[in-house]
Amino acid sequence: MLTLGIDPGTATTGFGLVSEQGDRLVFVDHGVIRTPKTDTSQARLRKIYLELRKLINTYKPRIIAVEKLFFGVNSKTAIAVGQARGMSLLAAAEQKVPVAEYSPLQVKMAVTGYGKADKKQVQQMVKTLLKLDDLPRPDDAADALAIAICHLHSYRLASL
Repeated sequence: MLTLGIDPGTATTGFGLVSEQGDRLVFVDHGVIRTPKTDTSQARLRKIYLELRKLINTYKPRIIAVEKLFFGVNSKTAIAVGQARGMSLLAAAEQKVPVAEYSPLQVKMAVTGYGKADKKQVQQMVKTLLKLDDLPRPDDAADALAIAICHLHSYRLASL
């Protein structure tokens, strides 16, 4: 099952594609969608939406896994992330691809077995699980791969 993981953000939205072949996880692709700070918020959101739509049309994932919104101290950041997340959900809905949502804690638990794992620990486990030569970069793309892995692990457990 091909899964598209998305780590939403207005400046940088990470994406990661992971396939499951038998009991193996297989790396497909990863990267980021960057938007210029000089663009209006509408232009930035439009770019995120169009690029995600292009990814969905190119790879045709069976499911899209998106990180749930985490409300930290900065509400301005949370609103911006929520808007980027909305573009992810819209792109998925438009293409009729189901969406699964996971909290940062669920992602860390599924990938590292420890809910308070730091970014480096998550990247190391993603590298190990996907048998990559190097740590996945940038951080947003590594997080998106971790979200896809989280879904595949969760899906596997739910189907037992």
